[in-house]
Amino acid sequence: MKRTILLISIFIFPISLFAQEKKQPNIILMIGDGMGLSQITAGMYSNGNKTALEEFTFIGLSKTHSHNSLVTDSAASGTAMASGVKTLNGVIGINIKNQKVKSILEISKERGYQTGLIATSSIVHATPASFYAKVLSRKEYQKIALQMSESVVDYFIGGGQKHFNNRSDNRNLLKEMKDYDIVSSLSRFDKSEAAKIGLFTNRDEPNRISDGTRIPLKDAVSSVLNQLDQDKKPFFLMVEGSQIDWGGHANEMSYVLSEYNDFNDAIQTVLDYTKNMPNTLIIVTADHETGGLSIPKGKIKNFRVEGTFSTIGHTATMVPVFTKGPSAEIFSGIYDNTSIFKKMLKVVNE
Repeated sequence: MKRTILLISIFIFPISLFAQEKKQPNIILMIGDGMGLSQITAGMYSNGNKTALEEFTFIGLSKTHSHNSLVTDSAASGTAMASGVKTLNGVIGINIKNQKVKSILEISKERGYQTGLIATSSIVHATPASFYAKVLSRKEYQKIALQMSESVVDYFIGGGQKHFNNRSDNRNLLKEMKDYDIVSSLSRFDKSEAAKIGLFTNRDEPNRISDGTRIPLKDAVSSVLNQLDQDKKPFFLMVEGSQIDWGGHANEMSYVLSEYNDFNDAIQTVLDYTKNMPNTLIIVTADHETGGLSIPKGKIKNFRVEGTFSTIGHTATMVPVFTKGPSAEIFSGIYDNTSIFKKMLKVVNE
């Protein structure tokens, strides 16, 4: 009898120990704002006929419409992906019943995750704001900044500093954010040992990557990942290539291509990271397509593409969803953008 009990304990103890040590998967959600299939195609060809997205295992398609419009904006689409509800264009973090909804970032934090946001726009812009703010208008930048200052975001990099320290209420939120180390450079971000760190890349909206003055997105991603690694906890990180969208609005092919390639480099950085951290789910998608881009002609020599835009606004076309890592297979198929939240929530709750 004693021998039986001993054998049982030998087999059960390692199993229970493994269960205690098992770490929830990290989630890295990468959003190319305005990045439809044509933007990906053009970016791929302009990059020598290759893209980091070719390394992904599963591909799905996301329906992007909002509650009140076939053509969504970034606020409604961001809320759909962040919180799993269809809402009105222009609304962030609030459903059609005027109820505030929790985002996957906030839920992840409740589950013991660390959290991060990176954007090549201001940090109070519609997409990043969808993961922490609750406002009826995406244009309420000062209100969004106040909510950011009180949020559960551990690490952030993005523009928009003026909304924190040049306000109509004369408050200086940077001084009020005592739990954050607000740093002035990426090197200081890397050296900081604070529990929460923020870096503003511009007083207003960051410059184009082609101007040569903006931090490459891959470098921002590397810095945040290094900080998250030191925490020894699972994490949720949202990375937005914001200005692919702006190139579409401007109908500037060169703007689209340079921003896509900056985003592509960041995707490759994340893929390289997961070689040593395989317990990481990567999701790459878009909130919508911008510009109605098509590629009617080009040259096979040097893979030169020539694009044509049909609008300066957004379109209702579906956008691809690329996934790799734990539970990546559940993101295949065709589904509403709200399902991206539901699928991430399933991973967090496993």
